[in-house]
Amino acid sequence: MWVADKWKEYELIDCEGGERLERWGKYILIRPDPQVIWNGKRKNPLWREAHGVYRRQGGGGSWVVNNMPENWCINYGKYQFRLRPMGFKHTGLFPEQATNWDWADGVIRRRIEENGEGAERPKVLNLFAYTGGATVACSMAGAALCHVDASKGMTNAAKENMQLSGLGDAPCRYIVDDCRKFVEREIRRGVRYDGIIMDPPSYGRGPNGEVWKLEECAADLVALTAKVLSDRPAFFLINSYTTGLSPATMAYILQTALPANLRHAAHVEFGETGIPVTDSGLVLPSGASVRCEFRF
Repeated sequence: MWVADKWKEYELIDCEGGERLERWGKYILIRPDPQVIWNGKRKNPLWREAHGVYRRQGGGGSWVVNNMPENWCINYGKYQFRLRPMGFKHTGLFPEQATNWDWADGVIRRRIEENGEGAERPKVLNLFAYTGGATVACSMAGAALCHVDASKGMTNAAKENMQLSGLGDAPCRYIVDDCRKFVEREIRRGVRYDGIIMDPPSYGRGPNGEVWKLEECAADLVALTAKVLSDRPAFFLINSYTTGLSPATMAYILQTALPANLRHAAHVEFGETGIPVTDSGLVLPSGASVRCEFRF
């Protein structure tokens, strides 16, 4: 398991009875989490002092307690992100992904060192890029980014996070589009990337409103995206929050999708991501990832 244990301004304090007790900067939030299937006594007094409480209600939910500002910022090392309590329990950031940001940072910096002074920046494609946590990390490591998400609002939030992190002038294309359609166009245009990040949602809607499930389209989507890898790529990272796709299954999908000439160079790891829980000393599983670094 890869554990996001370097946070200073985020803390998972406790998790019981289907909910997380979290600290985001100076604000305490309670949010639902389907992984938390155990009960407890909620001894920590912060369970009764939260600034924000999100509760499920039927097919949706709402912030039943909201003593939070409209937005505020937190840091992860040199990265800065603006948080916003959203309508579907989200804050605009997935803290468990910090462990993948650190990994991608290391891979990019190694590749830049290998390429030597004067070489072009590695080109990284971030698909389903949300508010740009990975975009910020890869950009700060020295890559040139292409950030793609279907939501204009999330893409604007990513631009703001880049500016907050001092990367407003860094090379980055922001594309508001269906990710599959964008990749298909890049293939036709002959555009290639040295790094690929994919963080697709478990459920989504296609360009014509059709509903799709990641389990049913993951293999085709990964195989399509593998076609935009450069001849000497650096990495391919896939994240998933879909319980129907195990890390080993995602790894198999990726390895079979790679072009034959790259398989010998692919070093693949897979596993869960997690967040340390302060009160219990344990780690809460928070998703799954496949990491592929190409070594030539």
